[in-house]
Amino acid sequence: FYLTPPQVNSILKANEYSFKVPEFDGKNVSSVLGFDSNQLPANAPIEDRRSAATCLQTRGMLLGVFDGHAGCACAQAVSERLFYYIAVSLLPHETLLEIENAVESGRALLPILQWHKHPNDYFSKEASKLYFNSLRTYWQELIDLNSGETTDVREALINAFKRLDNDISLEAQVGDPNSFLNYLVLRVAFSGATACVAHVDGIDLHIANTGDSRAMLGVQEEDGSWSAVNLSYDHNAQNEREVERVKMEHPKSEEKSLVKQDRLLGLLMPFRAFGDVKFKWSIELQKRVVESGPDQLNDNEYAKFIPPNYLTPPYLTAEPEVIHHKLRPQDKFLVLATDGLWETMHRQDVARIVGEYLTGVHHQQPIAVGGYKVTLGQMHGLLTERRAKISSVFEDQNAATHLIRHAVGNNEFGTVDHERLSKMLSLPEELARMYRDDITIIVVQFNSRVIGAY
Repeated sequence: FYLTPPQVNSILKANEYSFKVPEFDGKNVSSVLGFDSNQLPANAPIEDRRSAATCLQTRGMLLGVFDGHAGCACAQAVSERLFYYIAVSLLPHETLLEIENAVESGRALLPILQWHKHPNDYFSKEASKLYFNSLRTYWQELIDLNSGETTDVREALINAFKRLDNDISLEAQVGDPNSFLNYLVLRVAFSGATACVAHVDGIDLHIANTGDSRAMLGVQEEDGSWSAVNLSYDHNAQNEREVERVKMEHPKSEEKSLVKQDRLLGLLMPFRAFGDVKFKWSIELQKRVVESGPDQLNDNEYAKFIPPNYLTPPYLTAEPEVIHHKLRPQDKFLVLATDGLWETMHRQDVARIVGEYLTGVHHQQPIAVGGYKVTLGQMHGLLTERRAKISSVFEDQNAATHLIRHAVGNNEFGTVDHERLSKMLSLPEELARMYRDDITIIVVQFNSRVIGAY
């Protein structure tokens, strides 16, 4: 099935979103110029989510990508709740008191976040009251715990991740008299999601990562070339430190069954995630919740199934690994993306493609055809294509879309092959998932002038 270039573009651009930071918003000149984001589904419905918001009561901006598994329920809940938990964790004691007093007396609340959302990024209205009550309990505890010290961003991120995961688990155990809500909180808890979140404030960039989505910095070297700096580590079997961490937390007798076929207990790819209570709750608790839960949950084989060699839970944590980086003028952009991107592209290529896109400059590297037998005709084609690329303005107005085009359509010469792109985008739903994963990307562009002034 062949798609025309306009059809390809309409598929690629369906979920794109861009935000430009106002030059001066009255508070501080931002180190962020703006960001582009986009998503390309492979699953139906897509299991990835994305979020971006400006913190209104503190400084800084939050951006994140969330990769769901066993459905999209957990990724959806985390994408709409986590930033509130982070924002509340960062608030000074007086502001927390002000917010609590406003709720007490029924006054309007101080807005905590300004969201930057695509129309497809929805909020679940039905659960908003439940979510608000859990968040309020959290800030009440923060008020009671007041130590008078200002909160460290690293600590705030860790506390927010752990607390939200804890609330997801508690809400599912308590249940809800409303059967729709009861089923919703159980679906959220029994499905799972990884999260990779950036908090940017001035030259302070913090990345909090749980799972195998990634954050990468695009750096422009003095000679104009691009390089990539990793700002997160995947929490999976490829990360030896992570495998060691899991082994340390369980008896030696379980060493052989903990990680099988590169999966946790032979089942789960990421070693850290939100939700996934099947890897956290005791067997007794799982049975009690499933048996007393709504019939839909009882029919769900996934919920009833107990992982093999399930002896000393919890096996899974949502605690993030936090990396702090001080931005330098040569740090031009940040890419946050779910593993759908990293499975198809090396970070070095990502840095070059986005860097060239943002500066509009192609560094003419000699065409490499490593090991391929190339006819003169093909070589001529490659050179013609290269010339066309330089002369035409980029067809994408969005850096994330440009990256997705390369991730899905790149051929062995590193250029986008329209025919390949057309084939990949016209695969029917049940096949698409076999060839690629959902891809979600946020590209944040930094303001080097402001960073230099720091």
